[in-house]
Amino acid sequence: MLLTDYKLEIFKSKCQSSAKGVHCFAHLEQDVSCALPYLNAVLGGFEYLVNPPAVIFKAQGKLITVQGKKIAINALKDEQEAKKIVSWMKNEINLAWEKRAEIEPSYKGLPRPGIIEILKLLPKTNCRKCNEPTCMVFATKIAEGSKGPEDCPGLDGNTATALTTYMSRFNLDV
Repeated sequence: MLLTDYKLEIFKSKCQSSAKGVHCFAHLEQDVSCALPYLNAVLGGFEYLVNPPAVIFKAQGKLITVQGKKIAINALKDEQEAKKIVSWMKNEINLAWEKRAEIEPSYKGLPRPGIIEILKLLPKTNCRKCNEPTCMVFATKIAEGSKGPEDCPGLDGNTATALTTYMSRFNLDV
């Protein structure tokens, strides 16, 4: 077992003091840098950084960054959700490390969706019915994985299907 213990730090956003959610850091007792390429291969990291080593995932509807001695998770409901996701991440790190002989390490992130490609599929009316100021902002939210085709009231069935098909290539939850 590579990672045995960590300490949680739960905090509210200083930039958005009115936000209801919390963020967390899990300060790791052991350095897991050596496991990051294996973890990236298993979970399909959104982005992989070489120096300093880090991998960023979109998982369980959250953005999760794993560094050598820290895990960072954004936009959590509460401390309970933080504990659940960090525990899951600890298990995934240890599992990837234990099975490293069977895993081809990956030092690259997944391909990213093109904001312009997404925008081409949107109505481009800037109607704001999606609660975003423009279709470009909405396209960016889709590319990040925080919005999906179902969040655009102006999409017809065929276009929504085309957008869902396009996004399915990127392993994002839409």
